[in-house]
Amino acid sequence: MSFHLSTWSIKNPIAVLLAFMIMALVGLFSFTTLGIDNSPNLDIPIVQVIVNQRGTSPTELETQVTKKIEDAVAGLGDIDEIISNVGDGFSNTTINFVLGTDTNQATNDVRDAVNQIRQDLPEDVDEPIVRQLKSAGGSIITYSVSSDQRSVEELSDFVDRKVARALLNVEGVAQVNRIGGIDREIR
Repeated sequence: MSFHLSTWSIKNPIAVLLAFMIMALVGLFSFTTLGIDNSPNLDIPIVQVIVNQRGTSPTELETQVTKKIEDAVAGLGDIDEIISNVGDGFSNTTINFVLGTDTNQATNDVRDAVNQIRQDLPEDVDEPIVRQLKSAGGSIITYSVSSDQRSVEELSDFVDRKVARALLNVEGVAQVNRIGGIDREIR
């Protein structure tokens, strides 16, 4: 004796229709109560290593600092991509880990790797900053500014006084950071 679902469904149509209606109502109720978050808290495993050394050219900084940091973190597991940006006096190395990697553990591993090579870096280098890149709360946008008519000092001042203030007045913008350029000093 075997049970045939199709035969039973044809002989008992009311039970099948009732089960279908119950599943449809539960589905509609679940769909309407489903929460929507416009800015979900994503845990993307990205770690940045920022090193500053005033008065150093990008080529020197690349060979003396950036390459050593890249080599130190390259041996860590679950790395998807390493991207480095080097400018006048700063080096920014971004390590993208494979999705699913624990961000706190990855940050600690990168910090340990950088601490192991700290004595190999030049003495006048500022202490390396190792931090996780968090994208909670919205998008991150990077703008690049250059000019043929303005000097680096004038362009930095323009970005600080005009561009940054204008961007901070836009609703939803919480912070504006300028990377590179020259900081104003008052003596």
